[in-house]
Amino acid sequence: MKEKTPRDLALAALVRLAREQGFSSTTLDRLFRTDRSLDNRDRAFVSQLVQGVVRWRLRLDWIIGGASHVPLNKIDPRVLDILRVALYQILFLDRVPESAAVNEAVNQAKSGHPRHVVSFVNGLLRSICRHKDRIFFPDRRKDPVRYLSVYHSYPSWLVEKWVRELGEEETEELLHAGNRTPPLTVRVNEPRITRSGLMRRLEEEGLTAKPTRFSPLGVVIEGLRGRVDQLPPFREGLFQVQDEAAQVTSFLLSPSPGSTVLDICAGHGGKTSHLAELMGDRGRVVALDMNRSRLISLAENSKRLGIGIVHPAVADAAGDVSSLFRSPFDRIMVDAPCSGLGVLSRHPDGKWNRTEKDVMRLARLQFSILSQAARALKKGGRMLYATCTVSREENEGVAEEFLRTGSGFALENLKDQAPPWALDLIDEKGFFRTLPHRHGTDGFFAALFRRIDN
Repeated sequence: MKEKTPRDLALAALVRLAREQGFSSTTLDRLFRTDRSLDNRDRAFVSQLVQGVVRWRLRLDWIIGGASHVPLNKIDPRVLDILRVALYQILFLDRVPESAAVNEAVNQAKSGHPRHVVSFVNGLLRSICRHKDRIFFPDRRKDPVRYLSVYHSYPSWLVEKWVRELGEEETEELLHAGNRTPPLTVRVNEPRITRSGLMRRLEEEGLTAKPTRFSPLGVVIEGLRGRVDQLPPFREGLFQVQDEAAQVTSFLLSPSPGSTVLDICAGHGGKTSHLAELMGDRGRVVALDMNRSRLISLAENSKRLGIGIVHPAVADAAGDVSSLFRSPFDRIMVDAPCSGLGVLSRHPDGKWNRTEKDVMRLARLQFSILSQAARALKKGGRMLYATCTVSREENEGVAEEFLRTGSGFALENLKDQAPPWALDLIDEKGFFRTLPHRHGTDGFFAALFRRIDN
């Protein structure tokens, strides 16, 4: 039996991804668990191929469609993925010879496809190689949205939305930033080590470590070949993988040692553990999520970091949250489920798995969760509403609706609350907002509310 190459594994992942409509990182993790013979170099290549094809799918399909005598929707899905994998290498990977990409695609086509399909794959790819310097895209002057959509490989509804909210020039900068491979950013577990100390430990592992631009606890790691959870400093609980923008949100809530905090939609607990660290591991942090397996991961992670005040709780955040607890909380973090449009560089699947209807549906869900969470907050307590999206409906739209319909809450201007190093991340309305093309982080939003009645 022929041993599968990294390109074969990438193709298998893409075929499965199209069938399951899941996240490529999840699909890859499952693939790597079933094939443990891959070394770190091959794993990295498989990941690069899968993420690259997903990221650039619309541009790849535009080029394939322009070179093919067969309409795109008539090409067998597996054959189309074979073409995408090869074309991604031809156009985006300088170290892969064109001949190698074409030959591997032809070999893949030979497996399970008739001879005329093999000839089709071979001829189309060789034709694109000959004419790749003369590829034409939609006319920008006649239809700027279509041009930006195809050239940068984003759905047209999203491009149109961002042009409406940000303008054409800034939208293009955002699209470009969303297509960059994001850095690996971690948060120092300060109770155990300083940032400079962690950077020295990482450099001892042969890595390059740099401080982040904003967060005083952030470190950017470069040169990692294998899995981050295999690093000795990770296993020792010296850091947590977390983007810089996500790190900032916990500082904005600023819980005090000994206080009670509720983390709504806690997920795997990146913010949960940070809140506990800021509290000096004194007080109580309740991590609420409806997914039990995520909470198990959260508990294991808390143990690794040496945190003892986190208490997982399985519950639906859209339900009556306040009835679950005897006493209201001093602080609440609402890490709302969102469209994820601010983290497309990490999860390019989100380009194709979301629709405009999803944005509106999620905004309604976010408002419901925020309203329920508010009932569990003490008078004088503070609640931070945070998302990882770039979408007015889900961000200031939800915050403004909450203030309009719910009495007893006031919006806090984060310029009055944020540490000095974060002031550049607060906009003129007092909201926290990061954009990938401006700040080099994920796209995040946060609004801080204070309860002023009983």
